This record gives sequence, C-alpha cells and structure tokens, in this order.
Amino acid sequence: MRALRRLVFGISAAETRFERRGFRGAAPAVRQRLEAIGGTFVDGYHAALDVTRADRLPERLAGVEREMAGFAWEGAAMGLALLDTVMPWRDSQWRALLKGPGAPHAYMVYIGAGWAAARLGGNVARFMKNEDDPVLRWLVIDGLGFHDGYFHWPRTITEQRRPEQLSAHAQRVFDQGLGRSLWFVEGAEPSRIARTIARFDPARRSDLWAGAGLAATYAGGIDRTGLTALRAACGTFLPEVAQGAAFAAQARVRAGNPAPGTDLACEILCGMTAPEAAAITERARQNLESEGDAPAFEVWRQRIQNHFTQEREFAHA
Repeated sequence: MRALRRLVFGISAAETRFERRGFRGAAPAVRQRLEAIGGTFVDGYHAALDVTRADRLPERLAGVEREMAGFAWEGAAMGLALLDTVMPWRDSQWRALLKGPGAPHAYMVYIGAGWAAARLGGNVARFMKNEDDPVLRWLVIDGLGFHDGYFHWPRTITEQRRPEQLSAHAQRVFDQGLGRSLWFVEGAEPSRIARTIARFDPARRSDLWAGAGLAATYAGGIDRTGLTALRAACGTFLPEVAQGAAFAAQARVRAGNPAPGTDLACEILCGMTAPEAAAITERARQNLESEGDAPAFEVWRQRIQNHFTQEREFAHA
C-alpha cells in the first residue's frame, strides 16, 4: 500500500528544481536554498503518505534540521489532507495533526491543506471549519495561492488569473500566497519581484507585497544587502511587507524553529527583532472579531499593517 500511495500521489523531487519549474534568476546559493526548501517539503509529504497517521509523524520528521522543519510539516499536512479526502471513512488525520503534534506548526499545517485543496480542484471549504481556528484557517487559501503560483505561474502570474469561485476577501488571501510564490518564481531577486508586482492591477499589489515579505522572512536566502534592496523596492508597500514579515516571525516563534535569516529580515523590514515582530501579531489578535464584511483574518492583517504605518520613524526611514 505504501508503494501504491507513492505511485499514485507521489511528487518527484525534480518538480522542485528551477529548470523544471521554469523559474528565473537566483544566484547559485539562493537557488540551492530554495530548491532545498522544496525538497524538504516533498520529503515531509512523502513521510505522510508512508505513515498515514498524525501520531507517527514526529518520529519520522525528527531528523529534519530545525530551521527547515516547518517546510517538512507543511508537506506532511498536505499529505494527510489528501489522504483524508480519498479515505473519507477514517477520522481526519489532518485535523489530528492540527490539534496534536502539528499544533506548534499551525501556520504551516493550514497552508499545507491549501496545497491539497489545489490538487483536489480548489475546494478549500473542507479545511476551513470555524472550530479549528477562525483566523488561521484562512491560511488554507494562502496555501492555494502559493501552490498555483509555484506550479502554474504562467497562468497565475503572467496571465494574472485567480480562482473565480473565491470571494473578494478570499482572493486577497490567495494573492498573499501568490506573493509568497514570487520569492521562488523570481529567484528571491527584489528588482524582479518589484517589476512583476507592478504589472498587476494596483488593487492587488498590497497583498502580493505582503506575501513577498512573508517569504523573504520565513524562507529567506538573501543577505543584508538583498533585504535592504527589497525594502527599497517595495516603496509605499513597506507596512504590508512588514506585516508579512511579522507573520513569518510568529510562525517561527510559535514552532520554536528560529532562523538567522528571519532575525535579519525583521531587523530590516520591521525595524525590530523577530520576537518583537511576532509579539505584534499576538497583540493584534486580542479581541479580534469580524468587522462588517471583513473576516477576522483581514482585520488582523490590517491591524498589523496599521501598526507599522503609524510608526512614523520606521515608515519614513
């Protein structure tokens, strides 16, 4: 059965290679890191296909380097979510992961479900039940956006198409995930990312920049000079970039897998340490409710962006 699951659902490691995906740019060291991230994701995904249960994953993923662990858990979440769908008679192992060993990696577990949803026709509803987390559940759609940017960039980035079935707010979250994918598609090169985002409708640019900031801080791969160039390239969208960076910082703080690149990105993009940026996201969740037709997730993002907008010294540095 393990061999059959791999045969039917497996993803070749070659699918994460730049030449296979048609990604552009990237210095050799950057490319190596971004491909290693993709490979770690695939390893986590295959681990889930092999063991099929959430409680068996900690032992299987124990050997993953701490800084890269989130990507393995993201892949494992995709695998369990996919298996839940094809084996609907069993208790949900993706939800068991979310409530159990994957809880510290909740950001990545939700995003991984978005990958599964993308492979299942874009149906995100099954992974967005309110009883799990009414805020973070929106990251399923972020995962959908990243997947479609990563695997289908000619359609979603060049042609700028989005799933029509998504609501207006869901399309904004999709764009945050799409912005994360630009970090890979454009080889983590700030000027290329800026030119690509500038070709989108102005109404979409803020969410794309938020995603780019998130990827720059969580995935990383560039040095101080590159991050300073990213800060300059985003222009007036610096609060959105800082919001994405703060999301990334909180994801790593919650999971206990800090990374030097995250610390450096928060210093440059947020003007503070990674734990301080993470704390902003936690304060922004206090007394968090939907406002009008805006879901709590969007209110949360706006609160964080407003914090950075109001920091006059930071915004105009």
